[in-house]
Amino acid sequence: MKTILLVDDEIGLLDLLALYLVPRGYQCIKKTSALEAISYIRNNRVDIILLDIMMPEMDGWEAAGEIRKHWDIPIIMLTARTEKHDIIKGLGLGADDYISKPFDEEELVARIEAVLRRTPQTTGVSFEGLFLNEDSYELFHQKKPIPLTPKEFSMMSLFLHHPNKVFTRDHLITTIWGHGVPTEDRTIDSHVRNLRDKLRKSGFPAEDHLITVWGVGYKWVSSE
Repeated sequence: MKTILLVDDEIGLLDLLALYLVPRGYQCIKKTSALEAISYIRNNRVDIILLDIMMPEMDGWEAAGEIRKHWDIPIIMLTARTEKHDIIKGLGLGADDYISKPFDEEELVARIEAVLRRTPQTTGVSFEGLFLNEDSYELFHQKKPIPLTPKEFSMMSLFLHHPNKVFTRDHLITTIWGHGVPTEDRTIDSHVRNLRDKLRKSGFPAEDHLITVWGVGYKWVSSE
């Protein structure tokens, strides 16, 4: 099931979009401001964004530019502004398509499907500017790669898939190294230390999220 992030300050329009899209098999996440939308995608994966332009605090143009700095999520601008220079501006900021209000339901769905077809699909986890690409076994922060060993990647995947869960050192050894492999606790500590160091060097605040639970193990802290 594809997830669509709907961003518009008109709640009625969000409900109408969901009414069209949910029966087509899409999961719809509704946000009434660009700031809420950006906060959501820091910790959650979405497949496409339908983004209004005229919103308070941060308009759709600013939001599209900010999203493009950190994520490769396809964006469709959905707006009543139909002047040529507005369309050019939206596309120039990274939008993949531009749909005018009022819109036709069938055309809307067709354009969403067209954008998704031409967008490379990857499996991964997003968290506050981090993206763990499980297809290529790569970790990125703000689109910049963070080199990890296979064991560090497995550890990072475990943490990101289970935020706020405490993992004992024994659990980490069994899950990542396997049963019966002679591995000491200090090996886990060394890998966590290296992982923190790499995250920190990329500009990510590792100390705020990869936390030591003294006498037990480690956990990845999420505010969500």
